[in-house]
Amino acid sequence: MERFSSPFNDAEERPLFFGARGLYCFEEASEGKAMPIIEVHLIEGYSDTEKARLGVAITGAVASVVPAHPDQITVMTHDHPPGNYMRGGTQRNPAPAQPDPVVQVRGYLDAMEARDLGAARVYLAEDFCMTFPGGVVMHDLAELVEWSKTRYRNVSKTFETIDTATTLEGPVVHCSGTLSGEWLDGTSFEGIRFIDRFAFEGGLIADQRVWNDMAEARARG
Repeated sequence: MERFSSPFNDAEERPLFFGARGLYCFEEASEGKAMPIIEVHLIEGYSDTEKARLGVAITGAVASVVPAHPDQITVMTHDHPPGNYMRGGTQRNPAPAQPDPVVQVRGYLDAMEARDLGAARVYLAEDFCMTFPGGVVMHDLAELVEWSKTRYRNVSKTFETIDTATTLEGPVVHCSGTLSGEWLDGTSFEGIRFIDRFAFEGGLIADQRVWNDMAEARARG
């Protein structure tokens, strides 16, 4: 695998890692299974937690292509002092790591459940768009709050799964679980299935899409 070449020309290295030295695959003679070894070279400055996130993402990406169990995939990270890295005749400094998208999603949803719109907006991209059941498209959180007043008094989410996918455009987070709360007449509901999809750009939520069974549950009374 060739060394990664950054498309950025400024003095700050935007990608989380600036080079993957190689992807090596060995075959176990007894079982014929691939055992990939990936080396990643980083400019010093990323925390162990951030490097762990990177390692998990690389492991998942390799496992989706190479027929290897995650336990057979090795990721080795090498840190280099900024003074030991130069591109275009200029020494570079590491850019901050992107925030954890799962933490971003949970923070956003917690703020929305508390109806703290100011705190929720911190997680959103400027061109944020959300699509709710029935094809309802909105761009402003205050608009969402007003729309929800015609459907229920309050609602909370119980998460069962949170999955993250890596794309070239940015991470995508899927949340699934159940909804509980109160209808407009004061009666309670629970166990209503939901799925939320969040697409990120530049570390912020750019698109939210929501699917749930609220209409079916309301029709059943």
